[in-house]
This record gives sequence, structure tokens and C-alpha cells, in this order.
Amino acid sequence: MEEMRRIAYETVLRACGFASLAIFCIMIGLSFLPRSAFQAGGFLSIVMTLVLVLKAREALTKDHRRTEMWLYLPKESRPPLASAQRVISTIMRETYLMFARWTALISILLWSIALLFSVIGL
Repeated sequence: MEEMRRIAYETVLRACGFASLAIFCIMIGLSFLPRSAFQAGGFLSIVMTLVLVLKAREALTKDHRRTEMWLYLPKESRPPLASAQRVISTIMRETYLMFARWTALISILLWSIALLFSVIGL
């Protein structure tokens, strides 16, 4: 069970890492306007949060054999087919929602920094 959670964590972390890299590159591109850069980062983080929430919802109905986690699980670690759908969809849903909470917090932080820059006048 812990190995499945680890693999789910790694797969979602990798996807979020690539999305975060894209957000960071956009923010660097806007670095000459700090308030706009943080507003863009906050907005894009909210979008990432919404995508993660939608993926969590989709995880309940998605065929477990078509998930990245199932492909990375060694055959001896896979749950029995009778319970695999329930177990894997639950683990993936929990993982997506955990990352959605983290990205929501990051978005709040970015919007707060943008508000601070707005108050300062930058």
C-alpha cells in the first residue's frame, strides 16, 4: 500500500513540477513588472489547482489499468483485480487533492505578494 502511495505521489509530483516550471518561466518573463508577474503566477496556480481537483474527480471513474501509477507498479505489488479499481482510484484521488491543497496555498501566497506590490505601488 505504501509503495502505491509513493508511486502516486511521484507521478503527480512530476506533473505538478512541469506545470510549476511553466508558471515560473512566465513569471520570470514578466519580472520587469513584479505585480503582474505575481498576479500571473497566482492565476496560473489557481488554474493548476482546478485541474488537480478535476483530476481527483476523474480518478474515481478512470480505469485503473490506464493510470500511470498502474504501469509503474511492479506486478508483484499490484492489488488483486477485484479491489484494484477501488484502491487505486482512492489513492490517486487523495494524492490529487493533497497537491490541489498545496497549489491553492501557493496561489494565495502569490496573490498576497501581488497585493503587497500593489500597496507599495510597484
